[in-house]
Amino acid sequence: MSRGKGFSLIELAVALAIIALLIAGALIPLSTQMDVRNVADTRRTMESIREAIIGFAQANGRLPCAADGTIAAGTTNAGKELCPNAFGVVPWATLGVPEVDGWGRRFSYWVSPIFADAIGTTFNNSFPSAQSPQCNPPINPLSPAPTQSSFALCSMGSFTVNTRSEGNHTTPTPLGLQLPAVIISHGKNGFGAYTPAGATLAAPTGADEIANANHASAATTFVSRVSTPNPSPLSCDDNSAASAFCEFDDIVVMIASNTLIARMVAAGRLP
Repeated sequence: MSRGKGFSLIELAVALAIIALLIAGALIPLSTQMDVRNVADTRRTMESIREAIIGFAQANGRLPCAADGTIAAGTTNAGKELCPNAFGVVPWATLGVPEVDGWGRRFSYWVSPIFADAIGTTFNNSFPSAQSPQCNPPINPLSPAPTQSSFALCSMGSFTVNTRSEGNHTTPTPLGLQLPAVIISHGKNGFGAYTPAGATLAAPTGADEIANANHASAATTFVSRVSTPNPSPLSCDDNSAASAFCEFDDIVVMIASNTLIARMVAAGRLP
């Protein structure tokens, strides 16, 4: 009477290897789908934050100040605007918007002081330097002094957002000039972002992500460009056409002066 033969160790090893390959092949598309979903969710959240910031200005006559990114969630003042903070994170508790992006990190936020100070203050933005031409209502006949807004029709923002292309590393192209406010998600790698615990993640190495992670009052120029994976080999230089772009996955949303002022006029806050 013959016995049925079982699988040999070699046959089992081959079968397990095939199963592992099939699982790996299924996981790679899933990972990609999750990345795409996180980017889409983050962009939607950032658009809702922009609308909430403009809505805050329509209701209060000014943009909200930034929240302190180092304050842990659930503690005093977490997510609340702290004036006169011009840089930090989106004040999610003040605005009633989500705290974090698709990767669980807070949104960085910079606001021009002239757009976030008290109603009736001077309208000539002095950060980082006095705007030119000057805006001094009611001396300027084209911009009457507002009574329900902290800024005037002629007020200019402080920030610039640039972009770069593969064929032109060394000469950034402006996407937005004299912007009142900038919102940034630091993407999947999260370099430079604040966490809900109030910690700051490791600093980026590429010049463009470094610019977007500059949590300082002197930060005025930011970068928005096509997402770039970590290069291999790892040598890179965002400022040199002779080198590969450094890793970049930040998402940047701008609030433009003309958009903000048009909405303020519609709400009766200007002129």
